[in-house]
Amino acid sequence: MSSLSQNAAALLLTAVASLVALPVLAAQPKAVAQTPAQKITMLGGKFIFTLPKGFTATPLSAGDVAQGTAGASGTMYSNATTRTVVIAAENTLVGGANVKDNDAAFLDSTFADFAVQKTKALPDAKILGEQSLTQKTTGLGLRQLDTKATQGGGPTLDTTLIGASGTRMAVVQIISRASDQAGHEALVKQIASGK
Repeated sequence: MSSLSQNAAALLLTAVASLVALPVLAAQPKAVAQTPAQKITMLGGKFIFTLPKGFTATPLSAGDVAQGTAGASGTMYSNATTRTVVIAAENTLVGGANVKDNDAAFLDSTFADFAVQKTKALPDAKILGEQSLTQKTTGLGLRQLDTKATQGGGPTLDTTLIGASGTRMAVVQIISRASDQAGHEALVKQIASGK
């Protein structure tokens, strides 16, 4: 595995590890007042999307040199009503790498390595689908991995979007209850399209 792919896999698996928050989220009472819709901007404005109302932001711990995630930053957005979690994280590419907005070789390599690591990290993970996308508004290339696994004590749908531009890469992970397939698919479409 290349050092770029290792860096990407470490960042992505850190996001997966953040899922210990899912049981806590499931136990939270429903919010009295919903938070407004939030505009999320990543990769210097090349990856922008809006989360619907009801998501609460919680900053993730800073990256760790020992885990290969130094320089990583991110936020976990959770919706107690729908029991949906969106993790948005960014990191600097290792070795001073600089990639195009739709660098197929980088995205394909990183994506393939991540898919292998994800199925190792979640033993019952089942890959449901993979897609190569290009955002119409910015030309940013994205890779999408859809899986189903047990996380946070129950069956979940999990979609991971990976993109990179210049010296940065972004990962957005959308996790929903398996019983909310329509809601999950609608949120993934909204995020991937940049709306």
